[in-house]
Amino acid sequence: MSRIGNKTITIPAGVEVTVSEGNEVTVKGPKGTLTRQFNSSMIIEQNDGSITVKRPNDEKHTKQLHGTTRALLHNMVVGVSEGFKKELQITGIGYRAAVSGNTLTLNVGFSHPVNFEVENGLTVECPKPDQIIVSGIDKQRVGEFAANIRATRKPEPYKGKGIAYKGEHILRKEGKKAA
Repeated sequence: MSRIGNKTITIPAGVEVTVSEGNEVTVKGPKGTLTRQFNSSMIIEQNDGSITVKRPNDEKHTKQLHGTTRALLHNMVVGVSEGFKKELQITGIGYRAAVSGNTLTLNVGFSHPVNFEVENGLTVECPKPDQIIVSGIDKQRVGEFAANIRATRKPEPYKGKGIAYKGEHILRKEGKKAA
C-alpha cells in the first residue's frame, strides 16, 4: 500500500489542471504553467477540486511509479500556486555574491569570479552579499540550480567556509593540536 500515492491532491482556487490523452498533465496557476508527461500505466482522475492517482496492478515497478507520480503532480500544483524557494548562505572572509541582469557572480576564494547564467523560469536574488535566494515554480529546477551553486564551494569542516543551504548543519572537525 502506498501511503503517498493514495493521498488525494486538493486543487487550490485559481489553479486549473488539464489531463489530456496519454497522461500529459498541464497545470496553470497564478505563477505560471507547468506541463509533464507521466507514465501511461498510471490512472490520473480529476474530480471536482481534487486529483487522485491510481495504479492498475500491484507489481513492484507500478508501486514505485504510484508514489512518484502523485508527488510530482503535487509539486506541480504547489509550484504554480505558491512557488518554491531555496536559500543559500555564504560563509568566509571576502566571499560574496552579486546578481547583475541574468548573471549570478560568485567570489568564493578562487583566482577568478564564478559566473552562473540564470535559467528562464528561475529568479535569483542577493539581498545581502552573503545570501542567495533561488526561486521558481519547478521544484526540480530550483533545487538543481541551488545545488550547482553550492557545489562551487562546498562548506569545509574545519572553518565552515563555503556555500551552504540556510539552516544546514555543517559537521565540524577539530583542527591540529600543538604538541
